Amino acid sequence: MKPPVAQMTKREILKLWRYKCKHGHSGLNHYNCYLRETGTPEKIGFIDIETSNLRANYGIMLSYCIKPAGSTVKQILKNVVGKEELIAGSMDKRLVKDCIEDMRKFDRIIGHYSSRFDIPFIRTRAIMHNVEFPQYGELVQTDTWRMAKNSLCLNSNRQAVIAESLLGKTVKTRIKQTFWIKALQGDEEALAYVLDHNIKDVIDLEKNYFKMLPYCRKQQTSI
Repeated sequence: MKPPVAQMTKREILKLWRYKCKHGHSGLNHYNCYLRETGTPEKIGFIDIETSNLRANYGIMLSYCIKPAGSTVKQILKNVVGKEELIAGSMDKRLVKDCIEDMRKFDRIIGHYSSRFDIPFIRTRAIMHNVEFPQYGELVQTDTWRMAKNSLCLNSNRQAVIAESLLGKTVKTRIKQTFWIKALQGDEEALAYVLDHNIKDVIDLEKNYFKMLPYCRKQQTSI
């Protein structure tokens, strides 16, 4: 994993440069060694996005949420597309850019089915908008769908099923199709409803992750 130097102070970067791991490399070159050997905790963010379509070349991002590990609901990083942006034709460009900036505040991004949907969707929209997306090795990711698939035996590996099975309940809600249509038109009430759904998703996501973590190998997979 590459160190998030863009978010570091000069002093922090110099500290990495001067550090030598057991392999003889600096903390800048062997960042994982630095984190492991110094006991520095990873900055973990739980991500979920809502979109108007499952394919990024036909749909746009409507909202996103990133919950810092152990944070309160009020500390969740969240954002929605604006009506003016939809009318002007810039669509989700600003939202995608803001999402990526928030992603870069973390070392590890965790999502559900995110390796197959959320991350590829954001990456595709970023490329289409000529917005810089984190390069290979810059951030690592964990997919709770893969954790459940490899470690559990459930009738479904959907997030709500995992929560109901392991935690006894889920806060996840189902959204009616009409809200998606109105949200794409910039309806403020519909967007607020979609964002609320988004928030509930990351709350369940964090609980599921920590419930399954003791039974899974921690991956170092790049986004």
